[in-house]
Amino acid sequence: MPTVYFVIPCYNEEEVLPETSKQLTAKLDSLKEKGLIDDKSRVLLVDDGSKDKTWELIEKLNAENAYFEGVKLAHNRGHQHALLAGLETAAPRCDCAISLDADLQDDVNALDEFIVKFNEGCDVVYGVRNKRETDSVFKRSTAQGFYRVMKALGVDIVFNHADYRLMSRRALEALSEYKEVNLFLRGIVPLIGYRSDYVYYDRHERFAGESKYPLKKMISFAIDGITSFSVRPLKLISNLGIIISILSVFGLIYALVSFFMGVAVAGWTATVASIWFLGGLQMLSIGVVGGYIGKIYSEVKSRPRYKIETFLKNETDKGQNKE
Repeated sequence: MPTVYFVIPCYNEEEVLPETSKQLTAKLDSLKEKGLIDDKSRVLLVDDGSKDKTWELIEKLNAENAYFEGVKLAHNRGHQHALLAGLETAAPRCDCAISLDADLQDDVNALDEFIVKFNEGCDVVYGVRNKRETDSVFKRSTAQGFYRVMKALGVDIVFNHADYRLMSRRALEALSEYKEVNLFLRGIVPLIGYRSDYVYYDRHERFAGESKYPLKKMISFAIDGITSFSVRPLKLISNLGIIISILSVFGLIYALVSFFMGVAVAGWTATVASIWFLGGLQMLSIGVVGGYIGKIYSEVKSRPRYKIETFLKNETDKGQNKE
């Protein structure tokens, strides 16, 4: 039986942790009874610099429930870095790790199938949503658009997959070899290779608290994903520049012919429109190039991606809290 770690990034999750711990405790008991996991399997909660009582709740769970361990990051580093911190902490202590959200919108009933596929030899198992009916029309359309754009830009990404996935120990070790600071795990994991499979599930509504991915963060996350895995936007700028240069030559020829033929040309409107168009295009191009330069700046400094302040292990035989 494999030792499985369930890695859960947490940021201001005091409203959901009591229910989350209750559901996960019941689920781990069930998995143990079915002979799917070892007694050393644990839930690793990663506190990403929460400002509420999240860490106090993690400490309490660690003290009362043998399943729960905790990692406290020294400061807020964002979901992807917190997730990586948990996975790298769990890697030497488990046979495989499953990452999921603290609000358990990811269906815990699918965990059995994850582990079955791992036992069949899969190193990576992706949780893929059957449908997105729980999302708003706006979020559903923008999310699907994002996946299509990523595919069009040549990024190997699993459609309708977030960060609900299982990774074997050797897949986690391979993940640790990717040293980029600008993390986009949905794009990195498929690069690892190894045998993989999919588990399809229905995502639930969040039962408490607020989403940690408002529109602003979603846009930032999408931009990070695109610029971290594709240079095609830079190529598009170059191609667009060539096209505009060619059109400008034709425009110059037209202007010269009109001048020598004595044809009256209104000119002013076209000139102003051209200046505004080209000025806006230049600013957009500079912004895209600047985004890539900013990422290079972050990477070359090679600063630590996270710092662990506290690690609460749990290797004792405490009673299981099923309250």
